[in-house]
Amino acid sequence: MSSDNTLDDEDTFKILIATDIHLGYLEKDAIRGNDSYKTLDEILKCAKTNQVDFILLGGDLFHENKPSRRCLHSCITMLRKYCMGDSPVTYNILSDQTVNFNTTQFPWVNYQDENLNISIPVFSVHGNHDDPTGAEGLCALDLLSASGLINHFGHSHSVERIEISPILLQKGSTKLALYGLGSIPDERLYRMFVNNQVSMLRPKEDQDEWFNLFTIHQNRSKHGPTNYIPEQFLDDFLDLVVWGHEHECLIAPTRNEQQLFYVTQPGSSVATSLSPGEATKKHIGLLRVKGRKMNLQKIPLKTVRQFFIQDVVLADFEELFTPDTPQVTKKMEDLCYAKVSEMLDEAERERLGCPLTPEKPLIRLRVDYSGGFETFNTSRFSQRFVDRVANPKDIIHFLRRREQKENIKDEVNVDYGKLLKTAAIEGLRVEDLVKQYFEAAEQKVQLSLLTEHGMGKAIQEFVDKDEKDAIEELITYQLEKTQRHLLARGVTTEQDIDTEVRLLRDSKKNTTEEENEIREAINRAKAHRLERGDDPVDPDMLGDLGDVAMDSDEDSVSLPASTRGRGRGSRGGRGRGGRGRGRGATASEPKPAGRGRAQKSSASAQSRSILQAFQSTSQRSRTGAAPSFTADDLTIDDSDEDIPVMKATRPVPRPPSSSFPKYSSQSQSQSSRGVAFHDSDDDDEEDNPFKGPSHRSGR
Repeated sequence: MSSDNTLDDEDTFKILIATDIHLGYLEKDAIRGNDSYKTLDEILKCAKTNQVDFILLGGDLFHENKPSRRCLHSCITMLRKYCMGDSPVTYNILSDQTVNFNTTQFPWVNYQDENLNISIPVFSVHGNHDDPTGAEGLCALDLLSASGLINHFGHSHSVERIEISPILLQKGSTKLALYGLGSIPDERLYRMFVNNQVSMLRPKEDQDEWFNLFTIHQNRSKHGPTNYIPEQFLDDFLDLVVWGHEHECLIAPTRNEQQLFYVTQPGSSVATSLSPGEATKKHIGLLRVKGRKMNLQKIPLKTVRQFFIQDVVLADFEELFTPDTPQVTKKMEDLCYAKVSEMLDEAERERLGCPLTPEKPLIRLRVDYSGGFETFNTSRFSQRFVDRVANPKDIIHFLRRREQKENIKDEVNVDYGKLLKTAAIEGLRVEDLVKQYFEAAEQKVQLSLLTEHGMGKAIQEFVDKDEKDAIEELITYQLEKTQRHLLARGVTTEQDIDTEVRLLRDSKKNTTEEENEIREAINRAKAHRLERGDDPVDPDMLGDLGDVAMDSDEDSVSLPASTRGRGRGSRGGRGRGGRGRGRGATASEPKPAGRGRAQKSSASAQSRSILQAFQSTSQRSRTGAAPSFTADDLTIDDSDEDIPVMKATRPVPRPPSSSFPKYSSQSQSQSSRGVAFHDSDDDDEEDNPFKGPSHRSGR
């Protein structure tokens, strides 16, 4: 790579990227208490040394929601030391700053404050550790923002709709649109993406000339059906996504082949758990942006405490001992001692020549004692290493291997991404999902008595208005009416009954009679609720409660296969995820006497079979294959040197817009809005990595 003088000119943005600093983590620990402070000092010193234009933080600057006085004092001291000065800021902000910085009474970027002398602005979103709380919705970042040390952005005040307005920066001829979204509970944000309630604003002029950089702090790996944010939910006009919250350092940009943008995951700068993801070497990134092209250089952190983790399966050492071997416990301890000593020797070798690296490393040995082995005293074992490791109390972690369950033949694997992507386009109406389910279901689980529209309406009442009896009353009402119809026709044989029921059901589809029957069944359900004295539940309250419970949205994608919605209970009368609100009154629940209970009891078996048929799962059929993209090769250097330049081609021009348009996060446009990067092999390109073609290939 060429010299910095060639890379850095009046048109190049230099941005230092870091996430999850967790300042104040274990600050009372005698050995590890200063780790997070030393690393933040190194990060800020690196920014000043490289003379960056600004620092971009991806959330979790603080480990605690209410940082200690020591923590705040140290943070303010370091920000004043490294970020204040006489060095000029050579770029301008073109966007409405009252919208960008809406959490402070000083709604402008700090370097434009006439009372402050800022040389390196810091832009940060909040994470899940330092998120806003209380009636005022304030967080620790707001304290730093009010004092003029940090520019806090990406805070959404609404729980109903999110509009992400970018900070528009221009340096020379380079235009940078900086988007940010602070941490939001994953289930809530997932649901908002699905319901098309998240939109990203774009500048109205010269949209194709802006480099779009997005910072987000959410789960990237899938922890549950809705406990993460798929990359496919993000808009495809983005060029680079800085992903916070995930602690594993995957800073080398990876290309999303569907959305055609790149994702960089800097990871945490301090190990907050003894897990394999934290053992990856920690880095920060130095991002250079010129025009529509970018270059990311990863910089290793030297003050991070070393962390080594290894797994040992005792059953694999049959040649040394078995559970029946005499003094097997001592032999197990000797084996573990040898493994820990190996990791300590490796740490010592790596630390040579690195005086900033803390002396005592973190060591974790995970011991699988499955197969009849017994554990030994870990406290006694750890005493051997009390002067050599930073975590002597939890070196050994015993675990047993879980037995993998055999796949159930009837279990259906649901592609949540495709299901929800489709649902988002269609508005996610329950009636539509019910209709789609029965169109794709096998013949043996098709409705024979009810119509899809009627069942969808009943479920909608159950979901939105908490009418527990809506589904049962619809089934009961249809049974009564069908029985009267069959008696009037004098049908007796089973084959004739099936034919007559099918004809009766088909004759009512999409008619006024069907609507009247649905309305009558719902009115009966309401009457039942009033007889019991149940208070109606405010749907808005239910929506708010759905944001609190972690499991409230995890089953929402299964609406076609069950009578649940937004976490209500199933037919067994299950409660709503520990919230104390019972859901799920069904046909098996006792009802007040009256209105032909004899007919209900005689048809109870039929009611159960219909419900069971509705609740059985089937594979959802899908049509249309995802378009294939041909990505240019991207070479990432795994060393700690500069990463090869990634060059972009210009996008296909779009017609100009007269307003500030919104682009939904579920855009399905097939036009090229991602950035395609390629490397040039020309010899004369080496001195100027930003030189090259700048057209964008269509996807």
